[in-house]
Amino acid sequence: MEITFRACGLHDLELLQKISTSTFMDAFEKQNDPIDFQSYLTKAFSKEQLQRELENENARFYFVETTKELVGYLKVNTGQAQSELRESGAMELERIYVIAAFQGKGLGKRMLSFAEELAVKEGKTYLWLGVWEKNQGAIRFYTRNGYQHFGTHPYYIGKDKQTDWLLKKELK
Repeated sequence: MEITFRACGLHDLELLQKISTSTFMDAFEKQNDPIDFQSYLTKAFSKEQLQRELENENARFYFVETTKELVGYLKVNTGQAQSELRESGAMELERIYVIAAFQGKGLGKRMLSFAEELAVKEGKTYLWLGVWEKNQGAIRFYTRNGYQHFGTHPYYIGKDKQTDWLLKKELK
């Protein structure tokens, strides 16, 4: 499948909000309390929040598109936009989502490689991310692709305190 990566801008705000909300719901809605989950969605994917993130020079979103449609997106952070660490040699892969109908087609691997290439081009020594400890499929995916567990941090879905595993990959 032919795909392209396109940097998002403010003109993409509504589409970014739509794909962010829908892919997060597909991935995690069933495993979370409905009230906490709705609270999280309202805050994390509001137009105001996404606009602030789009305007942050250290945070970048990329749409993943086929010739016909949007199939996923990812977000990377450097500097102070990183949710933790904030080391100059690091890049955080904060979000990486594929629309459900396109999962299982190798897009995740290609998106991960794209993020790693971005990090290398910017002279970063490693790429890191947080993944929910209960998302064993994602943990297996990242470890298969060279990521190693190095810690944990709390992640809140509404008032529900969850634990993310922190994984990183050293880059050449």
